[in-house]
Amino acid sequence: MNCVITQTAADLLMRSAAVSIDISSEIYYNYYNTIRKVKIMAIKVFISKDKKQFKGNMHCHSTISDGRLTPEELKAAYKAEGYQVLAITDHCFPCPHNDLTDDEFLLLTGYEAYIRPNKKAKSDRFLPEVHLSLFAREKDNDKYVCYNKIYCKYYKGDPSIFNRVGSEEPREYTMEYINEFIKTATDNGYLVSYNHPTWSMEDPDNILKLEGWHSIEMDNTNSYLINSLEHNEMLYDKLLRNGVRVGCHAGDDNHNKKPFGHPLCDSFGSFTMFVADELNYDSVFGAFEKGDYYSSTGPQILSLSIEDGKTVRVETTDADRIIMFNNTRKTKIELDENGGTVNCAEFELHEKSDYFRITVIDKQGKRACSRGYFRDEF
Repeated sequence: MNCVITQTAADLLMRSAAVSIDISSEIYYNYYNTIRKVKIMAIKVFISKDKKQFKGNMHCHSTISDGRLTPEELKAAYKAEGYQVLAITDHCFPCPHNDLTDDEFLLLTGYEAYIRPNKKAKSDRFLPEVHLSLFAREKDNDKYVCYNKIYCKYYKGDPSIFNRVGSEEPREYTMEYINEFIKTATDNGYLVSYNHPTWSMEDPDNILKLEGWHSIEMDNTNSYLINSLEHNEMLYDKLLRNGVRVGCHAGDDNHNKKPFGHPLCDSFGSFTMFVADELNYDSVFGAFEKGDYYSSTGPQILSLSIEDGKTVRVETTDADRIIMFNNTRKTKIELDENGGTVNCAEFELHEKSDYFRITVIDKQGKRACSRGYFRDEF
C-alpha cells in the first residue's frame, strides 16, 4: 500500500530526533518538545500512471480453425492498428505462436474450447452453449485439455500430435462437467475466461455456479455484430454482487469474413488494456493474472486509486461521463452539465459497499470498464 504524507509530516520525518507513536491511524510526532498531529492518508493504487499500458485483442481466429487470415496476416493487421498484444485463440487447437513475437508485438498463447448440449457437438442456435478461452501461463504450453475428436473438427490429421491431458470421455453440458474441465485447465497452467455469455444464451444463474475461472468477456465485437447485445455489465455486476471475483476483458473474436473497413468487419472493436511494466510475456501475462487490466471499446483509464478505503479517484481520456458502480441501486456519475467532456472524477464509496468498479463512456458511446475491486483489497 502506498502512503501519502502531508508536507508537515515529511519535514518532521527528515529529522533524526523525531519520534512517532501510532494511535488510531494518526501519528503524533514529538519534535523539540512540540507535539504535532499529522494525518496519514492510505492510498491504494490500482492503475498507476507510472506503468505502461499495452493494447491487446484477447480473442482471435486464424486459418488454423475458421478464420480467414493467417497468423502472420493477423499480426501485421493488428500491429498496423496500434496494438501490441494478440492472443490467437483458435477453436480446440492449442498452438503457440512465439515465432511471431518481436520487440514491439507480443503473442499470448491460448485457444478456445467449447461444450454443447448436443452429444455430437452440433450447433443449435436455439440452445445455449459454453465457450471458454484458455490462456497459458507459460508461452510454450501446448496442452490439449480433455481432447475429444468430434470437437477437434478443424484438424484432420493424426491426433497423437497433441499434448493431451485430462479426461477424454464425451463432453457433458452440465455445470459439474464444465467445472471439472476448468479445474483440469487451471491445473495444467491455464487461466480460463468465459466468452460472449450473451451470444451463448447461458442462464446467468448457471454461470454463478462455475468455479475457478478468471475473467469474463465484457465486450466481443463479432458477437455484438450478430446480436447487438454483447456488452455484459449487468451480468458482471450480478457476478460481483454474489461474490464471484473475476475480471473483465474484451476481444474481437474476429474471423475476418468481411474485409477491413466493411461495416460488418469484426476487427479492431473490442480490446483489453494491460497495465504492465514491460512488453514481454511474463510482464503482460502477470498483469492479466493479477487483475491489472481493463476492457474497452474506446476510452482509456489512465489512473485509478482509493484513499482511506472511501475516496475513489480516477483519471481518463476525454469522456462524456465517468460512473462508479457498487453493490447498491445507486451509481455515482461525473459529467459536464454543459455538455462538454470530463477526464477525472472523485467519488465517495459507501462504508457498506463490498466493491466498486468504474465505467467510462465517451461521446461516441464507447466504454471502458474496470474490474471489480473488493474491500479487502484496499
